[in-house]
Amino acid sequence: MPQPTGFTMPLPLPRRLMSDYLHFAAGIPSVPVQWRMHLPRLVEAREQAVPRPGWCAIFTKAWAVVCARSAPLRRAYLAWPWPRLYQHPITSATIAIERPYGGEEAIFFHQINRPEEKSLTEIDARLHWFKDRPFASAAGLRRQLRLAAMPLPLRRLLWWWTLNMSGRLRTRFLGTFGVSAYAGLGGESLHPQGLLTSTLSYGQVGGDGSVNVRVVYDHRTLDGGTIARGLAQMERVLEHEILAELRYMEQLHAA
Repeated sequence: MPQPTGFTMPLPLPRRLMSDYLHFAAGIPSVPVQWRMHLPRLVEAREQAVPRPGWCAIFTKAWAVVCARSAPLRRAYLAWPWPRLYQHPITSATIAIERPYGGEEAIFFHQINRPEEKSLTEIDARLHWFKDRPFASAAGLRRQLRLAAMPLPLRRLLWWWTLNMSGRLRTRFLGTFGVSAYAGLGGESLHPQGLLTSTLSYGQVGGDGSVNVRVVYDHRTLDGGTIARGLAQMERVLEHEILAELRYMEQLHAA
């Protein structure tokens, strides 16, 4: 019996965007580092907080605090016209968010500057805003779709220029660190591809507060020891600063 014949289709704009992203990410010598965290008090405080922030907001802010305190985590490798490092004065998180597009779910990127200075409530609200916002009223979404609609040679040239020529331009459009996680869907990425010096991901948080937190880093820019120390510091930030903020949210609600 002959096999039925399918059909071909052009790449949707979000798939073009992701294809370009992965094209350049494949050229980065990235290495993952995992840290097993135990955060029972944080889990309890989050359950009591009103409104309850998502884990993405919590982990993004905690890693941003670490990056703000550690200059090497705000550096980026630039390849042209000569290999060099660029250090940015502030943190800027670029978070991969799934949202509807054309009847399907697609990945877009939302950037938050200085997340360590923002409340968990504000970060969480901005993530929900980006996920639910109409395309016509979100400049970041429109910019990503315009880029994806360009011809392939022009898109790749713009990506290359942004990544390699100017540190300020690179940070303006791509940020200083990335966040990619889908623990809320029951899965976790073992080695997410990233364009930036560090890309944070995490697994499901167990009822006992145990969670695997991973950072994939650009080995051209820094070494694994910096990341390992950063993850240890991140756990302390979660157990102190972030925990204190969650308990303060609970007290405000109770007052």
